[in-house]
Amino acid sequence: MTYRSLLVLLDQDPRSDTRTQVAVQLARALDCHLAGLAPTGLLEVPAMPEAGAFGDLAAMAWDALRQQARKAADRFGDACRLAGLKSFEAVVDEADKAASLVRHAHCSDLTILTQADPQSPGHRQVQEVVEQVVLHSARPTLLLPHVGTPGINGRRVLAAWDDSREAARALSDALPLLRRAEQVQVVGWNEERHEPDALLQSRLDAVQRWLAWQGVPAEVRVETTTIGVGDALLSRACDVGADLIVMGAYGHHRLAERILGGATLRLLGSMTVPVLMSH
Repeated sequence: MTYRSLLVLLDQDPRSDTRTQVAVQLARALDCHLAGLAPTGLLEVPAMPEAGAFGDLAAMAWDALRQQARKAADRFGDACRLAGLKSFEAVVDEADKAASLVRHAHCSDLTILTQADPQSPGHRQVQEVVEQVVLHSARPTLLLPHVGTPGINGRRVLAAWDDSREAARALSDALPLLRRAEQVQVVGWNEERHEPDALLQSRLDAVQRWLAWQGVPAEVRVETTTIGVGDALLSRACDVGADLIVMGAYGHHRLAERILGGATLRLLGSMTVPVLMSH
């Protein structure tokens, strides 16, 4: 498995240019196509009045949204040309961010977004977009922390394992990055020793063998935690100096809405290194 097409969100967020640079670096390293998506959100705007002062103001607002999207697309194109990318494209879409990203992600191998900044006025909207893409795109999502200058070195990768479909999907989806890593550690957490460590270790040993067949030498280990898997994963990442976390994104239905599980939300809110999530 390899990535042949990456997708990155282009918007007015202060981290958009940084996100683009990370996407460009990754596309160049993997020698793959990069698509930049600039949604205008106009399909979500009520129909514009045909005449009158309000109609003129609405038309100006529509034009401003399109111009913002085109400017973001132009900056993306400049960054790609400067980096010497062989294949790239910028797409301006009239749909809202979540719907547009989910649709375009279906035809991409990896989608690159940025974690919501809790200090930003629009952080709830950003968080909702991230959750929608993670849960509904059927493709892995690479989330960059909103602080610092994130990059995808991927030399030391920490992967979470709980024998679930989501964890298996995440490891498989991350193979192109895992094969480039210098160190890969897969950890299974035994929360308050609910299961024998030997049983968990045997499952991790099977994961280790599978990764070896994929050309990825990995260390596997069982850890016991009483602080929750999300916090344990963040703590472990700090201890081993991980520069990439790989994990399954867990979701469940509540009142006809699909929402993310606790460990996933914890990572989304507190991540300090890039996180690759698959659902």
